[in-house]
Amino acid sequence: MKRATLYICYFGVRQPLVQTQVIPYLRELAKDGIDVTLLTFEPAAEASETSSGSISAIKEQLRAEGIEWHSLRYHKRPSVPATAYDVLNGARYTRSLLRREKFDVLHARSHVPMMMATLAREWSSLKPKIIFDIRGFFPEEYTDAGLWPEGGWLYRTVKRVERWLMREADAFVVLTNKAKELLFSDEAGDRDRPVEVIPCCVDLARFATANEESRARVRSELDIGNRKVLAYVGAFGGWYLTDEMVDLFKVFKENESNGYAMILTQSDPEIVNSKLRAAGYGDHDLFISRVSASEIPRYLSGADFAVSFIKKCYSKQASSPTKNAEYLASGLPIIANSGIGDVDEQITANGVGTIVTSLDRAGYIKAFDDIKRLGDIAERCMETAKREFDLETVGGARYRRLYARLLKETES
Repeated sequence: MKRATLYICYFGVRQPLVQTQVIPYLRELAKDGIDVTLLTFEPAAEASETSSGSISAIKEQLRAEGIEWHSLRYHKRPSVPATAYDVLNGARYTRSLLRREKFDVLHARSHVPMMMATLAREWSSLKPKIIFDIRGFFPEEYTDAGLWPEGGWLYRTVKRVERWLMREADAFVVLTNKAKELLFSDEAGDRDRPVEVIPCCVDLARFATANEESRARVRSELDIGNRKVLAYVGAFGGWYLTDEMVDLFKVFKENESNGYAMILTQSDPEIVNSKLRAAGYGDHDLFISRVSASEIPRYLSGADFAVSFIKKCYSKQASSPTKNAEYLASGLPIIANSGIGDVDEQITANGVGTIVTSLDRAGYIKAFDDIKRLGDIAERCMETAKREFDLETVGGARYRRLYARLLKETES
């Protein structure tokens, strides 16, 4: 019997996160014969662009991959009322789709979609299973970021809502083993509901073209020659330790006078451009550019190792940095700071980089010494990416396993 799921995502379909961390997983579910419907929330600017003629093209492209797409408008301000409106509107729309399509599963990507799914089920005579795909410790992220006062009324309210959502879920996805340990202790009473640990995976086929030929082309284009290249992929500010990363690049330049910096970002390049120049980088020593997700494998093929610095705090124990999977898939050893999700264990157990325990000059010098001692470990890095972060054999397989168990329970 054909089974169907509605995946609810509180982002726009064109956003890089959806393109790399949502749609590829849905393709994997569709491969298993599940009818997949995707509901996204489109920001005003993107929605107006989309309505100008590409809605049909996006729908047709996704339909060809076995995914039906629906969208609602995303509202940003004022923050709390806007989100409350989106929750109610999303729940109403989900109930309407549920009545028509009779989904077996509502798959909620994070807390806000989980509220929509839970309300929609309460308002409906149909009772599908709900998967709570927990992408992070939402209330703690806001307090760790300084946006909410710790213990304030907003934090306490959201924690109460979170406890309700945890009770209502029939299955869970978390990104890290640490998150599973913290959320599902024996006392939590959730051992009888399936929990899958699914890190942020990558489609390794995208990185298959990142070979020696690609490396030579990129290095020729950027006039790198045989210089050592330290790379960074991602945003600046917020959770990302921009100043510490710049300090690392500064020490790299001091120790490796011919060193080259490669920065691939969606943020404003000027955020770090002036800082790197002040750290000793000239016009021919760095490449900083906004790069699409499709171009990242090609550029990373020209690098030698990479950095991943993220603010260490309680909420980040639930984080799985996509950039780390991309680095390893490109054969790059990683310099990372400690205390982020399962990163410490992944890097040390597999011998694919080094963990910086002190974010200072001494710690950075030690990190570069560690990387030198590791030697050429490109093959080991790629093998680790295949074993730990492959979209098909890790991410897709675990999603399919979760659905198989849920749907089997529905039949029984």
